[in-house]
Amino acid sequence: MRKVGWTGGRRSDVPCFLGLDVAKAQWNMALCPAGERWSVPNDAGGVATLVDRLQAIQPTLIVLEATGGLERLGTSTVATVGLPVVVVHPRQARDRTRATGQWAKTEALDARALAHGAAVIRPTPRPLPDAQTQALRALLGRRQPLRGMRTAEPHRLAGTHARLVTDIEAHIPWIHTRLATLEEDLETALRASPLWRDNDELLQRAKGMGPVCARTLLGELPALGTLTRQQIAA
Repeated sequence: MRKVGWTGGRRSDVPCFLGLDVAKAQWNMALCPAGERWSVPNDAGGVATLVDRLQAIQPTLIVLEATGGLERLGTSTVATVGLPVVVVHPRQARDRTRATGQWAKTEALDARALAHGAAVIRPTPRPLPDAQTQALRALLGRRQPLRGMRTAEPHRLAGTHARLVTDIEAHIPWIHTRLATLEEDLETALRASPLWRDNDELLQRAKGMGPVCARTLLGELPALGTLTRQQIAA
């Protein structure tokens, strides 16, 4: 791995680690150990500028935290051009920040903390999920809150104000309709891929494993079906 930093507009042979804090409007970046910070808009033009600069810097490692999907465009673009990038869980990022004694929270401080964490911990870059896995995760992520609403709304009817009864009663069939459509989309996505279809059927052979659990496992642990098949073959 190349260990090239950036100092005063020129390259150096010092390992360089970059922290990326993702916000809706912009990306905030910090370099460690140089301490340089800058930002770009969180749009296609900003991401292009970001990639050009990172290719010039050639950081040893780039670390950012998962931010509800806001990070996907930049992460996939950065990974596509071969730069080493790791997406960490927000809780891990917070714990690492507090371990250094930093309790204040701003975008610039978050980026600096991520860069410092990258330099100290050096998490291993992993392959990003392919487009099909990302689509499956998106469908599963949407299903979870809808299932929660399907359970919660009928309970709300018992103690709600009379003015809200009509609204809740109209919402309940909408939830059922959306869930049914979502299940059809999941089924279509799974059937379109022989690998996903085989893994889904394989997981559901396990005792007590239903379609909801099997498909959640496929989305979050895509290699599970392959491992299970190898265990069965053994």
